[in-house]
Amino acid sequence: MTTLPTQTQKKLGLVIDLDTCVGCHACVVSCKGWNTENYGAPLSDKDAYGAEPMGTFLNRVHAFEVKPEVGPAQTVHFPKSCLHCEDAPCVTVCPTGASYKRVEDGIVLVNESDCIGCGLCAWSCPYGARELDQVEGVMKKCTLCVDRIYNENLPEIDREPSCVRTCPANARHFGDFADPDSNVSRLTAERGGMDLMAEMGTKPVNKYLPPRPKDEMGEIDILAPLLAPVAADPKGFLGWLDKALEKL
Repeated sequence: MTTLPTQTQKKLGLVIDLDTCVGCHACVVSCKGWNTENYGAPLSDKDAYGAEPMGTFLNRVHAFEVKPEVGPAQTVHFPKSCLHCEDAPCVTVCPTGASYKRVEDGIVLVNESDCIGCGLCAWSCPYGARELDQVEGVMKKCTLCVDRIYNENLPEIDREPSCVRTCPANARHFGDFADPDSNVSRLTAERGGMDLMAEMGTKPVNKYLPPRPKDEMGEIDILAPLLAPVAADPKGFLGWLDKALEKL
């Protein structure tokens, strides 16, 4: 079994803004691409266009319709990946020591050469963040793009997780939670960042910013004038064009 470090020098992680995420899945695509086409170990796909496709993903986006007590229903897009927990049960349950948490930055990783694919880490993870690669026979998970954030061959602007770099809505933020002045620490404090399933006691490093309440929709009569056609009976060139198209 692997023991967890009592303290890490940094707490690198993500802040995900549920109010801003539009569910475009750009983070999913970029994560799959980086970890398949670049420095990371390839993420396999089996029978991708067949009757029973199966693929390995380190990041997924779920969508839910939520009806609050006050206000209209909202669609919430919920990205989910490894949360790099401080008390990560996936590490302590691993029988070979393949799963471990780094002292220097708190990132939870898997040494694939030591992984036997037993699946105990997947059973112990309350977030479903581990996936068994069917081709390699080993467990895989989000690495916070450790091969990007320290890669001096990349421009400095690209030294952040692929999902963060790609997000068009700027809903994902990367930084050090051990630094109270970092961007992620400030966002968490200002917006009431939340732990996912805090009752599990895993102390996830990644935080979620709750969606802001939406305004009540006004009377539909207010919108009625805007929905009316500009001209009930088109005239001039538009009228001629309308009649010509009707004959086709």
